[in-house]
Amino acid sequence: MASWKMGFEIELLAPQGRSRRDLAAAVARDQGGTVGVCFYPQSEPSLVPGLPVFENLVLGFDVRDRGGERIALLVDDLTIRDGLDHNAPPLTGWLRLLSDDARLLSLAQHHCDPQAGLETVLEPVAALWGTPVEHAGGGITKVVDQSARSIAMAAPLPGERERPCEIISPPYGDDPEPALRKLLMAAHALDFSVPAEAALHIHYDAVRLRDARALARLIKALDQFGDALRSLVRTNPRCVRLGPISDSIRALARDPDFQHLDWIKAQQRLIECKPTKYADYNFFNLAHDLPGKQTFEVRIFPGSMDVSEIMRNARLFAAILEWACGLGTDGLNSGFLGFLATLKLPPEDLDQWHSQLPDQAQGV
Repeated sequence: MASWKMGFEIELLAPQGRSRRDLAAAVARDQGGTVGVCFYPQSEPSLVPGLPVFENLVLGFDVRDRGGERIALLVDDLTIRDGLDHNAPPLTGWLRLLSDDARLLSLAQHHCDPQAGLETVLEPVAALWGTPVEHAGGGITKVVDQSARSIAMAAPLPGERERPCEIISPPYGDDPEPALRKLLMAAHALDFSVPAEAALHIHYDAVRLRDARALARLIKALDQFGDALRSLVRTNPRCVRLGPISDSIRALARDPDFQHLDWIKAQQRLIECKPTKYADYNFFNLAHDLPGKQTFEVRIFPGSMDVSEIMRNARLFAAILEWACGLGTDGLNSGFLGFLATLKLPPEDLDQWHSQLPDQAQGV
């Protein structure tokens, strides 16, 4: 598994009276680091007609070690709602920025101070457009351009939204287990828990997947055994923003000509399939070569604070990726158990997978 650099996104929930800021402070204290405050982009469905999503900048807490290297980034996750008191008033200093245009929020992210108050946080954005910050009631401030078109809003953060905590790890080139244990020990000590809607996402370095043949093998395996893999890892049925591989990507993998393309042409074909982040497997980053995030993301894992379970899941998909990039046995014609047998997994992992695989998935 050492050949696959990987990063983790672990969704947790702070107990009432605590927040992700408290966990950031505890991790920094335990590991001799420091905490910085930042804005982090997220999106959520909009109830406004004609506006499918609201783009958000939420408060994040960036924990760094003495050398300035990231230990973890702790942010909100807007899909986590169960267990929150939605009528709870905002806490002092907790806010978010909103816009209907992600590009405008990206600009705000680079110019606004996340530690500024509601009254002043949008002043740098207002200066860019040459308009004043306006007050809209309820503690909300906003900026419009000189034609009164909305640019951005700043709003208090109600409903205990300080409690959701997504731990975003740095990419680990070595064994991630010791670092994850430290992070989750701190979370356990503060009585953090796994939310009802939680998922665990793992990003795998996609450098070796920049090969049409390897990518086609991977897509075909995930398509053929998608239901079995969900059953195996016990995907949380309450987790949202999942979905099957799109028909266009499935067709791409079955196209015999695709496997013989160089990566530039293959990448363009993948882009034309319009991959989305919000599916069981995220090919978007691989298609678009996002700076600092050239990854293949697996999103079907259930939320967990059990490091052994997290690492077993991580090894499973590292082995699948290794299989996809290899030149060995195809493994797709012998059922799911036959496919598992072709993977380079520790014997104890295979025993565990066999023990928890539902009968109906074994022959898929």
